[in-house]
Amino acid sequence: MTDQIDADGRLRHLLTLEGLPRTTLCALLDRASGFAEGADARGALAGSAVCTLFFEPSTRTRLSFQRASQRLGADVLGFDAATSSTTKGETARDTLKNIEAMGVRGFVVRHAADGAVAELAAAANPGTALVNAGDGRSAHPTQGLLDMLTLRQALGEDFSARRFLIVGDVRHSRVARSDLHALRTLGAGEIRVCGPAALLPAGATLDGCIVGHDLDAALDGVDAVMMLRLQRERMEEGLVASLDDYHRDYGLTRERLRRASPAAVVLHPGPMNRGVEITDEVADGAQSLVLRQVANGVAVRMAVLEALLVR
Repeated sequence: MTDQIDADGRLRHLLTLEGLPRTTLCALLDRASGFAEGADARGALAGSAVCTLFFEPSTRTRLSFQRASQRLGADVLGFDAATSSTTKGETARDTLKNIEAMGVRGFVVRHAADGAVAELAAAANPGTALVNAGDGRSAHPTQGLLDMLTLRQALGEDFSARRFLIVGDVRHSRVARSDLHALRTLGAGEIRVCGPAALLPAGATLDGCIVGHDLDAALDGVDAVMMLRLQRERMEEGLVASLDDYHRDYGLTRERLRRASPAAVVLHPGPMNRGVEITDEVADGAQSLVLRQVANGVAVRMAVLEALLVR
C-alpha cells in the first residue's frame, strides 16, 4: 500500500486508520477539536483546489468535505461520475490524471472497490494528496476520526476504562473497520461487537473484541453504542430474514438502551434506517450524538485537508 507518512513524519495521504501512529491520529483529533470550537483557518488553503472525486453516491461525506474545503479557503471542484467521461469508458486513473493536469493537488475519493483509493494515490504526482472518503468494505478514515472526536467530547480523552459496542452489519462496513482501528489505537478498554452471525466478518477483523449475538447482553453497562446501517440488499442475499426480525433482535430501542450505562451515548454514521436498526425515540433522544457527528465531520475534514495540503 502507498505510504501515508513521508520520511519527515508528515501525512502524505489519508487512506486508512489501520497502522496510523497514535501521535498522528491524536494530532488530527486535537486540531479538529480546535476547529469544532471555532478556531479560524480562513485562507489556509487559499489558491489551492480540492476535487471531490466520488464514484459512489454520498450526501454527508461529500458535502462535509466541500464545506471543510471552503472554510479553509480552497477552490472546490465537484465530480459526478454519472455525468462524467467515466460513462464513456475513461478509467478512474485517467480521470485523476486529467484533473491533476488542471492544477488540482487535493483529491477526496470515494469508490466502490476495495483498495481503489490506494491505487490512485500510487499513481498520483508527488505533492498530490488523496483522502479516502470510503472504499469498498475497507476503510472510511475520516468517519472513524469524526466518531472518535465525538466520543472524546462526550467521554473524555482517556478510553482505557470505557466500554464500546458496535452493532450491526460489521461484515460489510468500512465505517466499522475504521472505528475498530481507531479504538484500538486510542487504547479502548473494551470493544464489544454484536450482530447476526451472517453479518459479522471472519478473519482477524474482530481480534481482541468481545463478540456476541445477543444485543441485550452486549448492551450491559456500555459507555457508547455505535449503530450501523442495515444494508437492505443483505435481505436479498439471504443474510437477514426480514426487517421486522432484524429490528426485533438488533434494533436499538429506548427500553434496550436502559441496559447501557446511564450516561451512555449513541452514534450512527448515517443514513439511518429508522424503525430498523434504531427507533425515532433513540435517534432523536438526549443520548443521541448523531447530529454532533455530522457537525464534527466538517471540523475533522478541515484538520485532514490542512495537514495534507498546507506546506
